[in-house]
Amino acid sequence: MTSWIDVINYVRTRYEVLEETDSWLRFRLDLGQDRTQQVSVHHVPESDGVAWVEISSPVGRADAIDLKRLLQLAGTSAVGGAAVVDDVALLKHTVPLEDLSVREEFERPLMLLVAAADRFEHELTEGDSF
Repeated sequence: MTSWIDVINYVRTRYEVLEETDSWLRFRLDLGQDRTQQVSVHHVPESDGVAWVEISSPVGRADAIDLKRLLQLAGTSAVGGAAVVDDVALLKHTVPLEDLSVREEFERPLMLLVAAADRFEHELTEGDSF
C-alpha cells in the first residue's frame, strides 16, 4: 500500500521542493530550453474510504488568459482538466493513493500534465511565469 509519505519522499528525492505542509507540496521541474514549470501535489482526504492525490500545474492568471481557449486545449490533453483556483488557471489530475504505483500512476501523469501545462502557458501567455 502506498502512503502520502511515500509520495512526499518520492518528490523530495527527485525535484526542487519550493514549499511543503503536511498535506501539500509545491515543486519545480526544469523542462529545458530555459523553461520551468511549478507543480503542486495535494493529499485529498478520504472520500468513500479512499484517499486521493491531486497533481496540478498553473497555466496563467485567470484574468489574463483566454479561458475558452484553455478549455479547448485541455480537451486535447490525455490527462488533467482545466480549473481556476485562487484566480490561477491550471491543469489538474487526481489519482487514488491506495495501491498507487508511484512510478507509473504518479510519475507518468505528472510528466504528461506538466508538459501540457507548459505548452498551454506558452501559447496563452507567450511567457514562463510558472
